[in-house]
Amino acid sequence: MLSLSPALQSRLSQPLKIGSFEVKSRVLQSPLSGVTDMVFRRLVRRYAPESMMYTEMVNATGLHYVKQLPIIMEVDPNERPISIQLFDCRPDFLAEAAIKAVAEGADTVDINMGCPVNKITKNGGGSSLLRQPELAEAIVREVVKSVDVPVTVKTRIGWNDQEITILDFAKRMEDAGAKMITVHGRTRSQGYNGNARWEWIAKVKEILSIPVIGNGDIFSVEAAVKCLEETGADGVMCSRGTLGYPFLVGEVDHFLKTGELLPYPTPIQRLECAREHLYALWEYKGDRGVRQARKHMTWYAKGFMGAAELRGQLSLVETVQQGLDLIDRAIEKLSSGYEPEEEGETQFAVV
Repeated sequence: MLSLSPALQSRLSQPLKIGSFEVKSRVLQSPLSGVTDMVFRRLVRRYAPESMMYTEMVNATGLHYVKQLPIIMEVDPNERPISIQLFDCRPDFLAEAAIKAVAEGADTVDINMGCPVNKITKNGGGSSLLRQPELAEAIVREVVKSVDVPVTVKTRIGWNDQEITILDFAKRMEDAGAKMITVHGRTRSQGYNGNARWEWIAKVKEILSIPVIGNGDIFSVEAAVKCLEETGADGVMCSRGTLGYPFLVGEVDHFLKTGELLPYPTPIQRLECAREHLYALWEYKGDRGVRQARKHMTWYAKGFMGAAELRGQLSLVETVQQGLDLIDRAIEKLSSGYEPEEEGETQFAVV
């Protein structure tokens, strides 16, 4: 039976303090490019109303040259706590973007220093900053000077197995003024392959006084508890585990606060959520939202007879009505009687 150790219960019983800002949850929703728009965040927040949400990462250089704020920076005044994540390699552009983020309603400003994607790293952003610790320090110092909200950093343990530099890097970020650091327990070269090495998160926690958030391989309540127990981290950040499963942050948060495991949503409940997600994206972004919804709908469609065929159909939808009709027929079929899982399907797998 899953349970929290007394030491973990005691440690997590107080709000998470990020500088002068308090969050009443130790479970955070990761920023995910092309995913964590306002529609997705609303779904996650329904089940985790006190958790910190993050926008998709915003390009500070792009923001500098546009006259209007991009839609990815748009936040609902009621969706708090909220952080806007920025990426770039220019301290002045990041400081300028941070000022705009605060004006838009950000409770904290997060700087991405961990994204492994080539188009980000080749321009000096994301995890390439792990190889430029002096520049990373300068970025944090400049942004801290520019805004009156806490500045945080999300990063990885190093560039590759030969360059695991997180201990020195994390200390530099704290010294530069960062009020929290989230550590994904993989190197840049790993991408999302292999296992997250939580032992490095534990080592970071040992040397810092600011909060350390564990990230990587948090796909279940059990994994979140294990990560917290093994690392001593101040909280966990859920990333890929929420794809097609916006319930996860709330499930972890509920367990940490009550010791109670919530029941898994049924396939019908997940498809109903997919339906709502599709319709909301269409209302928010029009036909572009329908195209973006394709991936979300395929992530929801897992764990029941006919799911593979449904995923194929959902990945090709051109109109909102087409998607709604496909989901409605699947729900109707499931409602007519119990369907065993397809061979090879995991009922609640999300990636």
